[in-house]
Amino acid sequence: PPFVTDYRQAGALMRSSRVPPPFWMLFFAALMWALDRYCPITTLIAAPWNRLGWCLIAIAPLAPLTAMMQFRRAHTTINPLDPAKVTVLVTDGIYRWTRNPMYLGLFVLLAGWAIHLGTLSCFVLPPLFVLLMTQIQILPEERALREHFGDDYERYYRQVGRWVGRGRQA
Repeated sequence: PPFVTDYRQAGALMRSSRVPPPFWMLFFAALMWALDRYCPITTLIAAPWNRLGWCLIAIAPLAPLTAMMQFRRAHTTINPLDPAKVTVLVTDGIYRWTRNPMYLGLFVLLAGWAIHLGTLSCFVLPPLFVLLMTQIQILPEERALREHFGDDYERYYRQVGRWVGRGRQA
């Protein structure tokens, strides 16, 4: 695909949700709390084991912080709503294992919260968060990156998984 020279066009491709991903995560966390409080379908993880959720919550910021440091070192933006400032396709470090470490960190936080709350009703929402982020945030970003970086992004897309792991080798 050809490179996008009009960054406003790339911005239109990228922008599909005006709600920043951390706010979506907070919304899902609040909904999980409400489900646990008012509609707790059986307890899956009881105390003291539910405290393991705090361990996941504690490590959840590691991937996003690492990604932000890599973006800063590359002198490019971390803001997915500002594609005009994208200067470099970052593919090393944590980006060798996930194309979306910031969204992965939000998911890990929600998974930890689900473990801490411990009821079955809470475990439904983290996978729904993944589906929502994929549709409203990641797919538009992938289109914009594909337009902006062309074959370099295509190679990267094939090598690294969207959420975690190595991608498909073509």
